Amino acid sequence: MLTSTYTLVALSIEQATARTVLQALLDALHALPGDVSSLVPARAASLCGMLRQAYDDCHWRKLDKFVVPALRRGTGAADALLGELEALSAEAAEAMTAAEACVGDGAAHRVVPRAAFHAAVERSVAALRLRLEREERELLPLARGAVGGDAWFAIANQMLAHDAWQRERRAVPRRAAPAAVPDDPAGPGGRVLAAAMRDGAQPEPGWRRQALAVVH
Repeated sequence: MLTSTYTLVALSIEQATARTVLQALLDALHALPGDVSSLVPARAASLCGMLRQAYDDCHWRKLDKFVVPALRRGTGAADALLGELEALSAEAAEAMTAAEACVGDGAAHRVVPRAAFHAAVERSVAALRLRLEREERELLPLARGAVGGDAWFAIANQMLAHDAWQRERRAVPRRAAPAAVPDDPAGPGGRVLAAAMRDGAQPEPGWRRQALAVVH
């Protein structure tokens, strides 16, 4: 019980961080001038970068890497809910792609339509926030009851190892990092734990699969 409680508290902190990032993105979006019909391409491109980073960080959360795989192995009761959560991820990816299409190559002469860009970013953020909300309200309580004690112990160990690896990576200058451990494209909010991956922990495929499906 203590192990599962620790793990769920750690996941709740991660969820809160994700919500804070998304709110900061919306604040930056709403701070753009509201009396013009087009946006400065460089500023819009910067917001697209923030949105993609937030999306990728959500993909690499501990919930997706460690808890969801254990839940899938332990029960089929979550399959329908997980499918709905993946659909929200697909919706977020589609809207994000629409926002990026408004920006195009970010050339200074390009006209970025303000209304379409705002709507696309807001749709993407709304889908991600709804996913976070449903994870907290539905998925985590389901996991608490469906995942066994031994599995929670293994998840807690993986999460502790993940945090230790992150601290070690931050303490080592980038140029001195071992070549065997590649830089994680998800950024500081969600680095891949190489040791856990070797032990069989894999992130949920839904986020990556949906993003690729929209792009291609």
